[in-house]
Amino acid sequence: MDPMQSGMPETLAPLGLTFDDVLLLPAESDVIPSEADTTSKVSRNVTVSVPLLSSAMDTVTESRMAIAMARQGGLGVLHRSVSIDEQARQVDLVKRSESGMVTDPVTIGPDATLAEMDAMCGHYRISGLPVVDDAGVLMGIVTNRDIRFVPATEYDHRLVRSVMTPMPLVTAPVGIKPDDAFALLGEHKIEKLPLVDGDGRLKGLITVKDFVKSEEYPNATKDAEGRLLSAAAVGFFGDAWERAMTLIDAGADVLVVDTAHGHTSALLDMVGKLKAEPKAAGVDVIGGNVATRAGAQALVDAGVDGIKVGIGPGSICTTRVVAGVGVPQVTAINEAAQAARPAGVPVIGDGGLQYSGDIAKAIVAGADTVMLGSLLAGVAESPGELIFINGKQFKSYRGMGSLGALRKRGASDTGSRDRYFQADVVADDELVPEGIEGQVPFRGPLGSVTQQLIGGLRQSMFYTGASGITELQQRGRFVRITSAGLKESHPHDIQMTVEAPNYSGRR
Repeated sequence: MDPMQSGMPETLAPLGLTFDDVLLLPAESDVIPSEADTTSKVSRNVTVSVPLLSSAMDTVTESRMAIAMARQGGLGVLHRSVSIDEQARQVDLVKRSESGMVTDPVTIGPDATLAEMDAMCGHYRISGLPVVDDAGVLMGIVTNRDIRFVPATEYDHRLVRSVMTPMPLVTAPVGIKPDDAFALLGEHKIEKLPLVDGDGRLKGLITVKDFVKSEEYPNATKDAEGRLLSAAAVGFFGDAWERAMTLIDAGADVLVVDTAHGHTSALLDMVGKLKAEPKAAGVDVIGGNVATRAGAQALVDAGVDGIKVGIGPGSICTTRVVAGVGVPQVTAINEAAQAARPAGVPVIGDGGLQYSGDIAKAIVAGADTVMLGSLLAGVAESPGELIFINGKQFKSYRGMGSLGALRKRGASDTGSRDRYFQADVVADDELVPEGIEGQVPFRGPLGSVTQQLIGGLRQSMFYTGASGITELQQRGRFVRITSAGLKESHPHDIQMTVEAPNYSGRR
């Protein structure tokens, strides 16, 4: 009998290992680190060029982080501790932020005021809008350049038609090749190319910004139409189904059914219902979190496209102390992979990572990608509040099981309570938190942080002789270490005077 599943195992308890308990064995190698391929699977149908996801936490991932993560080649999961409309708006912002072609461009009518136009441009972070009539026929275009010399005091009564650049404009037919579109943009020195049908109706928009972004971020995570991929978390309680359908309407590519304990009938039912919903046919569904082989198998049987693993490993999580429940993360990932891998379901190692070397350890244990919280909470793109303490910069970071997150949306809603199965708790003083609130050092832009994390992963692949993620999973071997071995692994017998960008000492 598997001791992980038995109430009375042959020994008192099976051994659980985490990242500090193991190292990877070096092996013969002819791999050049810069040439190592870090492409991997998040779910059955979603591939990323770097195996990193940002956690669905309210101090880690909102639209700005999700956009930045996708541009870096990973994926950000938008948290759900906001209203349905707000989360859907963030999905829409991600999808509209960068496109090979905008198939549903934001437009404005000729009789709208300049104040309305200015507000729309600010909301969507764009510099101009196509002007269409009630039938969708393109009438012109209005940009910030057109209103630059209009006094702000006139915005409320001046109409778009009075300042727009009217037709005829430089346009192109739907289906134009990217190279031809870029040539038109360059030839006419314009930034936006409207796409129209035979009747002059606006059907799409190509912008020079998208070509620039494609060159700047060649490994960005995109859909078949060239738009950034968007992932969002949902629950299983209350308005969860409405939320999921609204997010799909907004363009979400991945839904993460996200709870603290994924091996429950409520979550499994939600996964099954989503996989059976025709509207969700093109959307991958990830379930979690689990920490055992049985939990992973239950999710596989429910039809998930990806499995999130981790109960209690996060730096701000207290589940293992408050509830006394959990499995050390290397063992948890390995157990889940034994059920997931035969079914072709990718595994996401969620939590517990402190250094870039832990990413490689998670992958060798059986993960295909990893989800990061504290390592990304301190970047410029995270929504956490920037704090100054004794001249140093920090960003706020809290667990979704912390008291602040549990009661974040007030008595009229559940905050993140349903994630911890406390949605029925009415009074705040009756909540049982499973996380804390704190701060992490400010780490600068996401690009610099991911460069160090992926650079460390590529060094791991060099040392183990693995040219790709699958080969790393196959070739990687662990050696268990003692506390003395862990001490020896870190800088020792020296006073560190200058921190490296990828190492800040033992935590």
